[in-house]
Amino acid sequence: MRRDVFQAIADPTRRDIIGLIAHRSLNLNTVAEHFDISRPAVSKHIKILTQCGLLTIRQKGRDRYCEANLKKLNEVSEWVERYRTFWTNKLDALGDFLEKDIAGDKLDLKDGK
Repeated sequence: MRRDVFQAIADPTRRDIIGLIAHRSLNLNTVAEHFDISRPAVSKHIKILTQCGLLTIRQKGRDRYCEANLKKLNEVSEWVERYRTFWTNKLDALGDFLEKDIAGDKLDLKDGK
């Protein structure tokens, strides 16, 4: 199954894992210690994050370390930005319409209509 970055950030535990390793590499046990879920559940989340390209796992001796690849989050940022622009334009147009409508109502009141 192909996974994408949106699936990765859809789950709050995965978002917390990303936040945890965003600034430093941690081994799998250290990551698991931060959560009140089973080690296999944490491993499943890490597997999904790896499949989505947000994490890489590196072997150092007997330990496996998780490292963040936050460049993949640019996909989310670009998607959000498209809609931010869309909604900003729509809300600006609505504001302009309402201002004209209110101004028109004021003119109608002055004219006694």
